[in-house]
Amino acid sequence: MDSSSSPHRHHSKFVHFLADYSDLILGTIFSILAYYFHNLHNLELSALSLAIAIGAFSMTVAEIAEILAERLEEPFASLVLTISAVVVEIVLLFMIIVHSPEAKEGLETVKGGIISAVIVDMNVLLGLAVLVGGLSYKEQEHNEDTSSTYTTILLVATSALLVPSVLNYTNDAQKLYQASVVIAMLLFVFYIFIFIFQTKTHQEFFKATAKSRFFKLKKKNNHNEEDEDYFFDRLPTIANFFAIFLFIFIIGFLAESFAHDGMILAQKYGISNGLAGLIIAIIAVAPEVMTAIKAARDDEIQRVINIAMGASTVSIMLTVPTLMLLAHLNGINLTLNFNAFQVGALLLTIILAWKTTDNGETNYFEGISHLMFFTAYATIATLYH
Repeated sequence: MDSSSSPHRHHSKFVHFLADYSDLILGTIFSILAYYFHNLHNLELSALSLAIAIGAFSMTVAEIAEILAERLEEPFASLVLTISAVVVEIVLLFMIIVHSPEAKEGLETVKGGIISAVIVDMNVLLGLAVLVGGLSYKEQEHNEDTSSTYTTILLVATSALLVPSVLNYTNDAQKLYQASVVIAMLLFVFYIFIFIFQTKTHQEFFKATAKSRFFKLKKKNNHNEEDEDYFFDRLPTIANFFAIFLFIFIIGFLAESFAHDGMILAQKYGISNGLAGLIIAIIAVAPEVMTAIKAARDDEIQRVINIAMGASTVSIMLTVPTLMLLAHLNGINLTLNFNAFQVGALLLTIILAWKTTDNGETNYFEGISHLMFFTAYATIATLYH
């Protein structure tokens, strides 16, 4: 009996090994393939391999962040995941800035990436998670103070971005850049107050309601031995933080090649700046989407709201000033003159999120509504030049 069960046991361990480390395996394989295709000057396959490798390693970052999140309480749990994902986004967009300092198309792609990251977070991530959760549970309950606070923050931030966008019509490049610098600084200062509000004075605004807190007990009960065998689960907290930085460094290295090959391909095939920015946003946000879907399936809709809206907030408040600073240090003037389509889509996204989450309950129809909005946005972004 022991001998017959041994192959089955080994097969089971191998399956669990693949499930646990598939992202690392894929990331490594496609990194090697990207290097091979790049040397063959096959930019299409090189860029595709790089995108898969970046997405795979980003998934590893998200998994480590998830482990750290389990050791922390909200809102710190979601902050770890959202900030790590935003760092990946910053790395990707900065590499495009570096590889296209004189090209207007490159800077427009970066602006499209900034807006698209919020659009994807608030519509794809939130939409898919709410849809999946709504199909499993008739209604899911979250803290309505969370969505109310975040939508207010995002509305203020989007209104601030309108300032340099309006000044764009004056045709005064110096005033436009000065206004962009001022708005970037204001956004950063605003985020400091938000961080204090979120982590110190009003933590209860970002925690689950009493009715939905049972998921923590459920999660502990479902924690099995396979999870404990995962390498990063056994590492201490500080080591996992170093691991996240290591993988972000690897992603940065891959992003440099992706930016180089991707910009050439965008010009070759006439890909719009909006679509290019959308592709970058999807690559950066993909790990968060998977995490949010898993949370919704486990009836952790509060976590979904924190991730979707928290990531959008961090994406605007930290990505914009960080990219402007990095661009300035490299002698590049990045301005915040977003076009009417981008600002309009951002405002409509916030209004939609406000309407679908303001009562503290979500259902599958609200998820479908966000996905419909994103489909319309993606269609226009593809065709808008």
